[in-house]
Formats: sequence, structure tokens, C-alpha cells
Amino acid sequence: MSRNRQILRLALPSIVSNITVPLLGLVDVAITGHMGSAVYIGAISVGSMVFNILYWVFGFLRMGTSGMTSQALGRRDLTGVTQLLCRSLTVALVVAAAIILLQKPLKWLAFLIVQPHEEVRLLASTYFNICVWGAPAMLTLYGLSGWFVGMQNTRIPMVISIAQNLINIFASLTMVYGFGMKVEGVAFGTLLAQYAGCIIALGLCAKYYGKWKKHFKWNGLFEYVKMLQFFKANTDIFLRTLCLVAVNLYFLAAGARQGNLVLAVNTLLVQLYILFSYFLDGFAFAGEALCGKYHGANNKDAFRLTVARVFAWGAAVAVLFTVIYIIGGSGFLRLLTDEAQVVEAAMAYLPWAIAVPLAGVTAFIWDGVFIGVTATKGMLLASAVATVVFFIVYFLWRDSLGNHALWMAFVIYLVVRGGVQTAIYTKRIR
Repeated sequence: MSRNRQILRLALPSIVSNITVPLLGLVDVAITGHMGSAVYIGAISVGSMVFNILYWVFGFLRMGTSGMTSQALGRRDLTGVTQLLCRSLTVALVVAAAIILLQKPLKWLAFLIVQPHEEVRLLASTYFNICVWGAPAMLTLYGLSGWFVGMQNTRIPMVISIAQNLINIFASLTMVYGFGMKVEGVAFGTLLAQYAGCIIALGLCAKYYGKWKKHFKWNGLFEYVKMLQFFKANTDIFLRTLCLVAVNLYFLAAGARQGNLVLAVNTLLVQLYILFSYFLDGFAFAGEALCGKYHGANNKDAFRLTVARVFAWGAAVAVLFTVIYIIGGSGFLRLLTDEAQVVEAAMAYLPWAIAVPLAGVTAFIWDGVFIGVTATKGMLLASAVATVVFFIVYFLWRDSLGNHALWMAFVIYLVVRGGVQTAIYTKRIR
């Protein structure tokens, strides 16, 4: 099988599954965008962003599992492959239990940082109180999805994601328009879909990988050295994710402090970034699986060729989305909301959103490669440097440029992150 076909075999199912995620977010925004007030858009933005960030912090359950599993598969360490799944799911359930037990202080801390206006805070609190009970399902899905990718299987995550998000859309529309619920209807739709997706994932894992249980051994499952290796790699990813969270959370908070209109504007424009990122992540996932496999097998030629091909595909996607956003960006905003004031205000910042695909392509693709080879310290270093640059740029220009400074800092942040990762790959990995 040619290298491009291998990449597409893994990337296309990931793109299909990923695209359902931003589409779901778009539906939620579109539903609230037609409730008659920008407050509803802001509430869903704050509520969903809190959970996105909360779960994102524990994204190592997917990323760390993916890289380690693909390398173990490349070494033909079948016992290690099965044990990695068990370790990941165990940690996922422990973390989920902690989130539920600490839900009140977590909500307090999130709203303290974001500081939304009172109307938004009350509605976002309702959303949080419902969706927090989905933590066990979501984190279990993280572990399973990472393991499937590491096993070179992106089709199962595709099926899970499509089913989960279709259920979410149907349930949200039914509860909002059928039962007259508002923010709580969107929240219950999300919760229902999370557990449905988890049940489907466990069922498919049992169906297609049940025979692998013959390779599983309890002996050494939680051995100190293996657990140390698991947490060492995942600690770097965890700290790197905190850097990303700091940028994204502050981006949300800085917009919220400028008023409900700016918060609504940034919410709409961020959808363009999310839509692009999930397409590009498909090729990053392919990089994770293939680069990890070839790295584990010590096949350097195949590894380098895969890196080059994944970057070529990523560049093509970035150019395509740039053109699409230039041509149809304004129409896309009008599709999301009929609030003329919000659309008019968003047009001033649209050029920054258009710049994101080309600015971010390098960082996204390198993330996939680095996760595959578990070069976690390099990921942490790149994210830390880029985060510092983001805050320096924003605070230097905040008073004179306002929300433009926020978007400018974000674009520069993406460029710096990719640049540092390029330097690390050139010196240490290639």
C-alpha cells in the first residue's frame, strides 16, 4: 500500500468523525442563536468551553495512549498493547470520579476565571450542572479513541463519533423545540449522547478486539516502572495541555470581559477555527498512528517519508480552507445567527480567522508526529514558549487594539508553536 493511501486510510475516517464535532457545535450555536438574545449564545459558549477545557486538560488519556499503543504494536508487544488500554481506562474513571466530587469548586473556579456577565453566568451554570455527570463517559471515550488510533483503526472512532453526534443533535432539537426547553435542553441532549457514545465504543471494542484478551496479563499491569513510563509521558502532555488551556481560556475570558457582544462575536469566529482544526486533525491522527508504528519498528526511512507526506496533505487542507473562508466567511456567519448586530461586529475580525489555517498548519501536524513518537518534552517546550509569546503580544497591544490584539496574539501563538516544533524535530528527532 502506498504511503499516501495509508495516510488517507487513517485520515479520512478521522476527518469524517471529527467533522461531526464542529457540526454539533454549530448546531448548538445555531439553536441558541435563534432564541432571541446574544445571552444564550454566550451561555452555551461559556458552558461548553468550560467542559472542552476541562476534558482537554486530560487529553493525555487519548494522546498518550495513542502514541504508546502504536509503538507497542510496531514492536509486536501484544501484551503491552492490551495492558495500555486497561491502564488508560482505569485512570480515566479515577479522574472522572474526581471531577464529579469536585464539581462545585471546579465550576466556581471556571467562572472566576472567565467572569461572564450575570445573565450568562446563570445560564452557563445550568448547563454545567447537567453536563458534569457525563465525565465518566467522556474520559472513557478518550482512552478508547486513543487506543483505537494506536491500533491503526480510525474507522471505529468515526462510527462512534457520527452516532454520538447524531444522537446529540436529535436530542437537543427535540428538547428545545419539542419540549420548549432552552439551555437545559441542549445540555441534556449532550449528556444523553455522551453515554450513548461510550456504550457504542465499548461494544465495538468487545466485538472487534475481544480475541485480544488472550494476550492480556494481569501480571505487571500496574507495575511501577510501566506506570512511571505511562505517567511520565502523560505528565509532559498534561503540562503542555495546560499551556494550551491557558491560551484558550484567557481568549474566552478576555472576550467575555469586553461584553456580551464581543463574546458572541468571538464564539462565532472560533467556529471557523474549530471547523478547520478538525479537518487537519485527521491528518495529524494519521501521523500519530503511522509515525508511532514506524518509530516503534525503528524504520527511519518510512518514518521520514510519512512525515513529508502528512505535511503535504496538511498544507493542501490549510490552503483550501483559507480560500473557502475568504469567499464564504461572511455567509457562514449569517448562517449561524440572525442577530445582525453580532454579524456586523464579527466582520471586523474575520480577517484574523481567515489567517488561522495557514498560521496553524505546522503546529497541528507536528503535534501528530510528536505524539506518535512520544516526544512529549518537545511538545511541552513548544507550547510553553508560544504561550509566553501570546500573553506578551496581547498585553503589549491590548489597550490600543482591543479585541484585534486578542486575535493577533492567537495567530502569532500558532506560528511560534509550529516554529519551535520544527526546530526541535530538525535537531533531535529527524
